[in-house]
Amino acid sequence: MNQNDILKDFILRCLDEDIGEGDVSSSACIPPEERGRARLIVKENCVIAGLAVVRRIYSIVDESLSLDLFINDGDEVQKGTIGFIVSGNIHSILKSERLVLNILQRMSGIATVTRAYVKRLEGLKTKVTDTRKTTPGMRFLEKEAVRIGGGENHRMGLYDMIMLKDNHIDYAGGIENAIARTKDFIKRTGKNIKIEIEARNLDEVKKILATGGVDRIMLDNFSVEETRKAVELVAGRYETESSGGINLDNVRSYAECGVDYVSVGALTHHLKSIDMSLKALTSQQ
Repeated sequence: MNQNDILKDFILRCLDEDIGEGDVSSSACIPPEERGRARLIVKENCVIAGLAVVRRIYSIVDESLSLDLFINDGDEVQKGTIGFIVSGNIHSILKSERLVLNILQRMSGIATVTRAYVKRLEGLKTKVTDTRKTTPGMRFLEKEAVRIGGGENHRMGLYDMIMLKDNHIDYAGGIENAIARTKDFIKRTGKNIKIEIEARNLDEVKKILATGGVDRIMLDNFSVEETRKAVELVAGRYETESSGGINLDNVRSYAECGVDYVSVGALTHHLKSIDMSLKALTSQQ
């Protein structure tokens, strides 16, 4: 499926999970033909993300809903900002309310923390990337939120980049075997994909350099000093990536060692959702 189909399928599954046989709360007290408006209120300073998804949610729930956006994905907005007004059938607005908020709150949380990391690295060449530590079924949205926040995506899954981690290396019988078998696999299959390999210490960095045949070396759980030595050893022959234990307090220190990337799992698995609400607009407002 293409990305549009993936998003549509995701939204339909989420709506089915939430609505089931029908929204009994709305049906119980609001006439089905009633029309109204609601506004999104952002309750924290944040980087907004997910508005494009929200537009798609509303179009799937009810094509007649009208959405007036006052902000854009990637904007840094202040507490109290009115993000949009949605108008139309009240039942449709209420059916989509929780999904709209869940998506916006989560994606904005990811974009906000990503932007914080990106700002810490201003003036340096190092890029911030995500990992596969994502919510099952929501990876494509969470990685989109990273991009909106100014970060870059690592591999999407197990299929678009070869990444030889510690278990692969150990199961294959060592670094040399793992790289040799990988190169043979690429030759046999004709796949045009990059190879990244994990190093657990400086000795493994030296072994990887002696073996060759990779595109990027991941420096896993290295100290800042070890990272600096590893970057000097690599000397620009391959891309380098720092991973493990990276946080806002130390990310610039790692980047100043000269690595090309820092990967931060916390972007998507230690996130804090942004507080927002969707409030009815009455005739007096």
